[in-house]
Amino acid sequence: MKIWIVRFASLYVFNLVVLFVLGLLLPNVSVGWAALWASVILTAATLWLKPLISKAFSGAARKSAGQRTGLAEKLVQYGIVFIVELIVWILVVTFSGVRVGGWFWGWVIPPIALAIAWIVYDLVDDRIQRTAGDLYDRADAGIRGARGNTAEAPTPTAAGREGAAELQDGLTAEQRTMLDDLGKS
Repeated sequence: MKIWIVRFASLYVFNLVVLFVLGLLLPNVSVGWAALWASVILTAATLWLKPLISKAFSGAARKSAGQRTGLAEKLVQYGIVFIVELIVWILVVTFSGVRVGGWFWGWVIPPIALAIAWIVYDLVDDRIQRTAGDLYDRADAGIRGARGNTAEAPTPTAAGREGAAELQDGLTAEQRTMLDDLGKS
């Protein structure tokens, strides 16, 4: 479950940024606050629908792959990527408040930009998911710690205070004592 939450959240934030950038850079694409919902649609389509559509088109193209030259095969693969991105973009525009005007700037360029953005995301995907996973673990530990921490905090010993002083955390001994006293109440 954690893996899907982290993956969805990291891709959601990335898609949100991509949609805002598309709205800023393309004159015929109006995103605005609709980006919040459009990013949900885009993320869901990317995670679950895009692999299915890609598999269907790739399977159909594989049947005739032997009849094409190497260049023609690459062009077919790029065409499949564009068609998949176009379908995802149509879904985003249809089910969100994103407004599109103009054929070229509204329907051709955004799928190409999405494909480029997802290439970038694929390059940094592991790092983003690792960072998001760490944030998730810290938040989960904080929530669990807050719920399960019903016992009174132990009183720090003199040795414990000296160890805290060694942390070089920028606090004076008096500030540490005040924080320790806060933990007791």
